[in-house]
Amino acid sequence: MKRFLAAILLTSAPVNAQVSSTAAPVANSSGSVTNQAVQVVPSRQYTWNYGSGISCQGATLNINPFLSTTTGWSTPTERYYDDPVYDTRDLEGAFDADGNSIPDGVPDNPGSILFHQPVRTGQKTNFSVNGGITATISIPLDRHHVNLCRQAAEKQVKLFEAQLADKRLNYEIARLKNCAKLLKDGVMFHPESPFSAICADVILTNPPGVLPPHIHPIPKVSVNDVTQELHDFSRVEQESDPVKQ
Repeated sequence: MKRFLAAILLTSAPVNAQVSSTAAPVANSSGSVTNQAVQVVPSRQYTWNYGSGISCQGATLNINPFLSTTTGWSTPTERYYDDPVYDTRDLEGAFDADGNSIPDGVPDNPGSILFHQPVRTGQKTNFSVNGGITATISIPLDRHHVNLCRQAAEKQVKLFEAQLADKRLNYEIARLKNCAKLLKDGVMFHPESPFSAICADVILTNPPGVLPPHIHPIPKVSVNDVTQELHDFSRVEQESDPVKQ
């Protein structure tokens, strides 16, 4: 009974419709996701060649810095858009028991636009900068062949040093011979010449077993000295020869 009376009171009470011209704000959100990947492919970038086909590969460290940028925007660019505000007033369409006009639940002017409300879109350009460093270490697994290659490389380096020493020896001997020949011929660079240093350390000396040119003084001898020497020589011969004695 109480529910029935309440329903009658609600249906018979006059209804005052309120119309608001303020539109509810509309929020639009958009987003984008960009996936970026940096791929590092290890390779044999560092190889030492020692000649004669000897090539050794060791452990290598690769450091790769990278920098990437991303820019995103939307076209056409619209900072604002006009949101229509429709006429939702419902003031008539039905009558109450007294013949007064009452709302009937249907807008009086359906589809009618009262005004347009500008709504900010929030559209903007997105820009991002990403940087970093990637590092990889490559280590050969077969250490036996790596050690053999290093031993061969050491021997090859020693062979190169021996060949260099041999060529240097040939050069120095040829320089010595040519400088000595020129010095014997009396030819030499001027002391102020930049090439005088070529033969500066070459010394010309007398060969072994060969006497250099020299002069001996001859003393003066008188007749008496010669006679005395002959007399002494004959006396010595007589003393040494027993037959004559």
